[in-house]
Amino acid sequence: MGREPILSVDDYLARHESKDLLRFITCGSVDDGKSTLLGRLLYDTKVLFDDQLAALEGDSLRHGTQNGELDFALLVDGLSAEREQGITIDVAYRFFTTERRKFIVADCPGHEQYTRNMATGASTADLAVVLIDARKGVLTQTRRHTYIAALLGIRHVLLAVNKMDLVGYDETTFRAIEAEYTTLAADMGIPQVSAIPVSALRGENISARATAMPWFDGPSLLEHLETVAIQPPAQTLGFRLPVQWVCRPDQNFRGYAGPVVAGSIAPGDEVVVLPGGARSRVARIVTADGDRTQATVGDAVTLTLEDERDISRGDVIAAAGDPPQVADQFAAHLLWMDESALLPGRGYWLKIGARTVGAQVTEIKHKVDVNTQDELAAKRLELNEVGYCNLSLDQPVAFEPYATCRELGAFILIDRQTNATVGAGTLDFALRRADNIHWQHLDIDRAARARLKGQAPACLWFTGLSGSGKSTVANLVEKRLFAMGRHTYLLDGDNVRHGLNRDLGFTDEDRVENIRRVAEVARLMVDAGLIVLVSFISPFRGERRMARELFAPGEFHEVFVDTPLAVCEARDVKGLYAKARAGSIKNFTGIDSPYEAPEAPEVHLQGGEEAPEQLAERVIRELLGEH
Repeated sequence: MGREPILSVDDYLARHESKDLLRFITCGSVDDGKSTLLGRLLYDTKVLFDDQLAALEGDSLRHGTQNGELDFALLVDGLSAEREQGITIDVAYRFFTTERRKFIVADCPGHEQYTRNMATGASTADLAVVLIDARKGVLTQTRRHTYIAALLGIRHVLLAVNKMDLVGYDETTFRAIEAEYTTLAADMGIPQVSAIPVSALRGENISARATAMPWFDGPSLLEHLETVAIQPPAQTLGFRLPVQWVCRPDQNFRGYAGPVVAGSIAPGDEVVVLPGGARSRVARIVTADGDRTQATVGDAVTLTLEDERDISRGDVIAAAGDPPQVADQFAAHLLWMDESALLPGRGYWLKIGARTVGAQVTEIKHKVDVNTQDELAAKRLELNEVGYCNLSLDQPVAFEPYATCRELGAFILIDRQTNATVGAGTLDFALRRADNIHWQHLDIDRAARARLKGQAPACLWFTGLSGSGKSTVANLVEKRLFAMGRHTYLLDGDNVRHGLNRDLGFTDEDRVENIRRVAEVARLMVDAGLIVLVSFISPFRGERRMARELFAPGEFHEVFVDTPLAVCEARDVKGLYAKARAGSIKNFTGIDSPYEAPEAPEVHLQGGEEAPEQLAERVIRELLGEH
């Protein structure tokens, strides 16, 4: 037999660059051996450097659980807390390669409180390695991880029945677990499950086929990972390119850069730009290595068009004959990832691809018990909970259902104040109601109504604790404006709760909806040309910001009646503080429910220091521009 030809360095690198990449996760119940399996895999594939091996030997002596032998779990449990507690907390990403394929693996935590961490790892994975302890079988955690994997679009599962050495390598035990899990996966929409019996600690069926289990004639775990066929994404869709960057190095070149997430494109092909709808044809496909005659899924390219078009970051360039949908209302699954609960009606930023728009969860249809997959009624979502929700955006976006195209169907929610990612979700379908609702043109607009009344319409939003004096000041301001011939209306929190909001209580969810409704009414009144005064506790900054965004610049004036809690309690005209202190009123602002003071109100009134008439005069000066 002749020797294989010796490859040059360039040929060697080219061969490895051409290998495809498989992204997968390892998940399973606590102590099922995920980190040990992955550590063994890295060790067997010889991707560890000498210093890493030396560190593993030392760590095994200090933190290991194998009586001085190599503890492979320590290779991926990188946090000190993980090593001390013997658990996986955060997602650990590792890269390794073999002669056949390149891999990026995410080792995901098993604890329920780290569900959001597991979802992060699953969001980019093509395959999940689900571990089950052969002694324990399918557990609640197994159901949870399989559900999250299915929710995030993973359609290939490698079931690794681990610790077979502790059940005497018994085939009957393995087959029973295989049958139960295959049924479970099918019920959750995962069609492809391959089961392999392994012992991660002993290296049986990890990188080489087991000698201890001659009854199993399938591949080893590594052989399966090297050969499993993962269908390229979005093969049935036409061309889609989310624009990540508008490239304008000089006045002679304008290109639109981004990844091809579906279909293919060639110069001369007709495209449409969404959500705007402009059409053109591709002039060039530009890459760092020169122009190309075609681009397909996975390519990162820059397109130039034959015509000048208004295209921005976040737009989608798509095949004109097969474009994606455009909508601003959706049904979606949402995993909540923040310590503070999701409240319907609260405003967030929604980021889909490179596009960021304002969004609200308008309704939680139900939440899903991730352990049992039961659908439960819910008015809020807490940390690590999954809900099926309706979303409303302030602008339309181009999208595909997540099951069809991850890149155009996945989104995150961002807190508008902290910019923290608070949720991650998948779009299911556009709500049909969006197709049935259109803006009706009206000949008489707010400017015409304002001219008729001879005034500039505005919203004066009074906020402060109960008993701060905001209703008293608002009433005085309206009397002054009325005497000046202005057209006004006062919306008071208590009065509105007798009618429009009589169905709402005082939970956080109901407080958000209370302010949403009032803000919409105030907007309509301003549109009618009125000066509307709103006097509500409105304790949350997020809802006051949502109200402000309904109005044109300069129309919304936040008036903070800043009266100390002790003064408000001393007044206690309605006896509410006394009842709250006694525990007969729950969720009372300032006592057992927080008040988030305005950070930059247009008018800041010291309610405990000046007479109401003086405070009202300051508001009038603000409204009339007499600062």
